[in-house]
Amino acid sequence: MISEMKYKCIIFDCDGVLVDSEVISSKIFMEMAEELGFKMDIDFATEKFSGSSMKENLKFIEDNIKGDLPSNFEKKFRKQTFEAFKTDIKPIEGIKDLLDKINIPICVASSGPMEKIKLNLTTTKLIDRFGKSIFSSYDIGSWKPEPGIFLYAAKEMGYKPSECVVIEDSVAGIRAARVGGFEVFGYAKDTNKSAFEALGANIFFNMNELSSLLNLG
Repeated sequence: MISEMKYKCIIFDCDGVLVDSEVISSKIFMEMAEELGFKMDIDFATEKFSGSSMKENLKFIEDNIKGDLPSNFEKKFRKQTFEAFKTDIKPIEGIKDLLDKINIPICVASSGPMEKIKLNLTTTKLIDRFGKSIFSSYDIGSWKPEPGIFLYAAKEMGYKPSECVVIEDSVAGIRAARVGGFEVFGYAKDTNKSAFEALGANIFFNMNELSSLLNLG
């Protein structure tokens, strides 16, 4: 039962944990980079861009093209992803059932802009689960793998890091949580399982598995 769980608050990453947005974003990054002469496959792009800050992602692309990025690159990327999210984004399989079982405080802590977080949670009908407990790196000027967003979320929720658990799906996010003193459950694939474990994350592969690990029944 949830009452047996040692945590007092659950902090969820958004992209890739609550909403299935990572492949959408990575595909657009991939297509825009290819227009500038840098080719990637979708698996590499998804692994590279997931969980990283916009600044890091733009630098990576710029380092691999001949010349500077166009001045409107980020604006164009934001526009294309926002439009795609409105029609293509879906909740992560099993996340609604998982949230239904939780009766302790929960929140969202994401590196994305607040507008994007709220759009994606609204489109997937998850927004009401979190109310005002949604926190963005853009509001505090600190991005994963820095621990700032998780420390901020825990403080705003009224808990110490040791009283919280973070649910993440990226190396950057897991590193941020671990540096901040949080226990972490990593939503893994075969390709990143070892990296997650090396950072000290508890591994799970689907939301039913996470439900059992959290003693949700």
